[in-house]
Amino acid sequence: MDAMLREYLPILIFLGIAIAVSGAAVLLSLVAGRQRPDPEKLSAYECGFPSFEDARGRFDVRFYLVSILFIIFDLEVAFLFPWSIVLGDVGIYGFWSMMLFLGVLTIGFVYEWRKGALEWE
Repeated sequence: MDAMLREYLPILIFLGIAIAVSGAAVLLSLVAGRQRPDPEKLSAYECGFPSFEDARGRFDVRFYLVSILFIIFDLEVAFLFPWSIVLGDVGIYGFWSMMLFLGVLTIGFVYEWRKGALEWE
């Protein structure tokens, strides 16, 4: 058990150094940087234009479709990277499993494309 815990020591050291360096960078920017925000910098904004209604108003469904598409294809990349690293170990079964996954995503993408979900009018 003790040897197994020692294997995690480099990871803990790396995390400690990363936290220390990032904290030092934030503190250094607060100390060395000018802290004179103007009203324009402090104003609330979203999508590059000032707010003109209540934030709880209705949004067009296309915003949700675009966000769902982003999440789907972002998760696809999150699955593809580790798969590509261990491709030699997973063999032909792992290869065809990923091809099936990518095929299902491609069919869904083509379906949304043909339905016009990606068109912004």
